[in-house]
Amino acid sequence: QVQVTESGGGSVQAGGSLTLSCVASGRLFNMYSMAWFRQTPEKEREFVASIHSNGETIYYRDSVKGRFAISRDNAKNTVELEMNSLKSGDTAVYYCRTSTDNGQVYWGQGTQVTVSS
Repeated sequence: QVQVTESGGGSVQAGGSLTLSCVASGRLFNMYSMAWFRQTPEKEREFVASIHSNGETIYYRDSVKGRFAISRDNAKNTVELEMNSLKSGDTAVYYCRTSTDNGQVYWGQGTQVTVSS
């Protein structure tokens, strides 16, 4: 069982920045692929960004490219999502997902990000 915990959400004005953090338990963190998703009451959960266990294969949804940056620190079992130039459309609950090397998937409880215009 992998415990996944997000933090760093909050309220910010449009154009501002926030950094989300996610900690995943387990001694094999360096083998996990990590991703961020987000969800609003009006939409299904959507992909935001991912980073492979190698730390080099990274993907972003088009709407956040150039504004968001995902990174990982295997020594701290942590993945971060740096969010800049935030827009009201980025308002959502952000979830961290862990995918282990044997195909198991774990989700965190989510952290709220609210961007006011």
